[in-house]
Amino acid sequence: MNVRIINKSRHPLPEYATAGAAGMDLRAQLDEPVTLAPLERALVPTGLFLEIPQGFEAQVRPRSGLAAKNGVTVLNSPGTIDADYRGEVKVILVNLSNQAFTINDGERIAQLVVAAHAKVEWQPADELAGSERGSGGFGHTGK
Repeated sequence: MNVRIINKSRHPLPEYATAGAAGMDLRAQLDEPVTLAPLERALVPTGLFLEIPQGFEAQVRPRSGLAAKNGVTVLNSPGTIDADYRGEVKVILVNLSNQAFTINDGERIAQLVVAAHAKVEWQPADELAGSERGSGGFGHTGK
């Protein structure tokens, strides 16, 4: 799939790190480092502008290494970039650790996955078909 992109950053375009990768790393586009105190969040620019085809979305997801090693994650995970959005891609990062974390220019801060999605048309009903699960939720199957 071809996706039109404008790169106003100083960094290369996102790319797949391996042949089997689903996501591409997004890099911070910063004029100066940003330090997140514990439980602090920031909107981090990437310098990228996308034209996602209709029927698709771009999902902004956490990088597992950043989350596991530093407790830094994407707050609204996954963040959705709609096909009709043309603004700069920015990432809402939050520091869930008990130590300050500094984000530097060019640092890989999140990953981007482009995925197809369906459009629904609601069909009002008086009842729903039964299922094995029924209305059980939020831990109803045990540990």
